[in-house]
Amino acid sequence: MVLLVLDLLGVAVFALAGALAAIRARLDVFGVVVLGIITALGGGVIRDVLLGITPPTTLRQWQYLAVASVVSAAACVPRATVPARSRLRKAILVADAFGLALFVTTGTAAALAVGAPPVAACLVGVISGIGGGVTRDVLLREIPLVLHRDIYALPAVAGAVLVTSGNALGWPSTPVLVAAAALIASVRLLAIWREWDAPRPRRR
Repeated sequence: MVLLVLDLLGVAVFALAGALAAIRARLDVFGVVVLGIITALGGGVIRDVLLGITPPTTLRQWQYLAVASVVSAAACVPRATVPARSRLRKAILVADAFGLALFVTTGTAAALAVGAPPVAACLVGVISGIGGGVTRDVLLREIPLVLHRDIYALPAVAGAVLVTSGNALGWPSTPVLVAAAALIASVRLLAIWREWDAPRPRRR
């Protein structure tokens, strides 16, 4: 039940991030809803395919598509004032941070639940966390955030390691999942606020 709730929360915030990115790219209403749904469900589909869960959970349970559709459509509701592009971009990054946190933790826990070893579980968790965002950025013809933006993959890996470590030590799953999600989100938000960037090679 806890995994389902966290999964649906992740779907909601990723749908919002995808829809806002589509609005920023000036897509029409249909494009906004479609991109929001793809962003919300992409990571979960990739996770289930890697774990051999077919058909994917998001295609078997109506709640996932319903949440993604409602949130994406709600982002299209006209507002009295249209936010500046800089503020819209910041909102996308914030929503993406929470989606990353929720999907990494639930993806890692789902992998452990089907008997995946710790390293594989961490890998599945990180991939499921970044999958929806990568798909969104590719469709918008942008370089995916995980490949060039500040601190993105590191908190995802740290959260996945925390989930696998808690499972190995026999700690209660719910507090561990919440703590891991909080760790990922807080580090990611701090990186956004402080504008931290990973080192980049110098151009010749």
